[in-house]
Amino acid sequence: MDSITVKSRFCETDALGHINNTTYFVYLEEARIKFFQTIGFDMDVKDWRFILASTKCDFVSQGYFNQELVITSYISRIGSKSFQLEHDILCAETHQLIARGNAVIVYFDFQEQRSKAIPDLLRAQLNTHFRSEKTEYS
Repeated sequence: MDSITVKSRFCETDALGHINNTTYFVYLEEARIKFFQTIGFDMDVKDWRFILASTKCDFVSQGYFNQELVITSYISRIGSKSFQLEHDILCAETHQLIARGNAVIVYFDFQEQRSKAIPDLLRAQLNTHFRSEKTEYS
């Protein structure tokens, strides 16, 4: 399981004093980028082979300004042409679950403008990050 740490900034909070809902998607994107780097893909658009089909985030508890968050990432599903990347956003200090998100990512040929089967080598890399069950947090 991969993870990154972020510290919420003042500009990411809203009038209610908590981290704004849109900010979590920025955190999830950061975690996705780190995940792709971990499996050997940099962000060079000439060689990019993925397209984001969907993303969602469930807000479990409130996060606040200056709070350190840990975002863990793992694969929960690998299909023939796509996979699902899960993210848990936790308070670094208490390990309380703040939010849980995921993304469906499609292996894509930008020249042909169509999805393609996930190559065996990539499938093997994804399998090393596969987890069948979500972690339960207190």
